[in-house]
Amino acid sequence: MIQEQKQRIQEMRLQGLSYTKIANSLALPVSTVKSYCWRNNLPVHNAFNVTVKEENKGQCKQCGKRLEQTPKSKPKSFCDDQCRHAWWSAHRDRLNRKAIYHMSCAHCGRPFDSYGNKTRKYCCHACYIKGRFGKEARQ
Repeated sequence: MIQEQKQRIQEMRLQGLSYTKIANSLALPVSTVKSYCWRNNLPVHNAFNVTVKEENKGQCKQCGKRLEQTPKSKPKSFCDDQCRHAWWSAHRDRLNRKAIYHMSCAHCGRPFDSYGNKTRKYCCHACYIKGRFGKEARQ
């Protein structure tokens, strides 16, 4: 790779272009462009990659504790699993759930939503026991 290509890669990467677009425009293999960017620590500025908002950069979203970021890996947003679970439990409106199925229970007929399971038949375990075995559920 000549010096002119290296300079063009840096310019295009800072503009936010992907490895593929840079490689196609310079007639280079994508792996060459990617490894050059990694070796020279060229930042990623496009929307495809996950970025941490500037006001929360380096802090846990839940407790505000300072985070130690690992180089060359996805930026951390939480200090531990407990904070991550607490934050997502409090911000359920931000979940991007696409596999929600609206169904009605085979036993009681009550409508319910099933996430990720389009073959579910019952709204709860008690209805499953009653519908499948004709018994009351043990408690």
